[in-house]
Amino acid sequence: MINEILDDASERMQKSVESLKNELTKIRTGRAHPSILDHIQVDYYGSQVPLSQVSNITAEDARTLCITVWEDMMAKPVEKAIMNSDLGLNPNTAGNVLRVPLPPLTEERRRDLVRIVKQEAEGGRVAIRNIRRDANSDFKALEKESEISEDEQRKAEDSVQKLTDKYIAQIEGVLADKEKDLMAV
Repeated sequence: MINEILDDASERMQKSVESLKNELTKIRTGRAHPSILDHIQVDYYGSQVPLSQVSNITAEDARTLCITVWEDMMAKPVEKAIMNSDLGLNPNTAGNVLRVPLPPLTEERRRDLVRIVKQEAEGGRVAIRNIRRDANSDFKALEKESEISEDEQRKAEDSVQKLTDKYIAQIEGVLADKEKDLMAV
């Protein structure tokens, strides 16, 4: 019973770390990376689909993304979707190929992005602490129902704390990497 709770907590904490990593890929570091455009939706015959389902996205160089649209008539909707996104990008269209130059980041914008990254990391830490709280309350409930002893409960809570420390350290590592990445010119 204790191992099941610990395994579940560990799995959920790992998902929290992965979720943070996923969120941080959307924050651009000045280098062109196709994942920057992952969240953009395009109007495709009346329905919203991800940009990656109507085109091929590649990094042409360090500051330019190249989007090759599979259907010529989709170039305008793709361009419109990119311009309307919160990224502040202006694509250049040539037939069914769009080039998206990424402007260099200013020092002030880098600091803003670091602040945003720190907020995301704090959200990850809070999620992990909530998982710890849930697991600890499960252990208390088991002890209350006399399914485990008080000593087993304490050992289980220590194990959950070790898991929590491990995953918070992973979040700190991800945060440090992203900060270093953002502040690199």
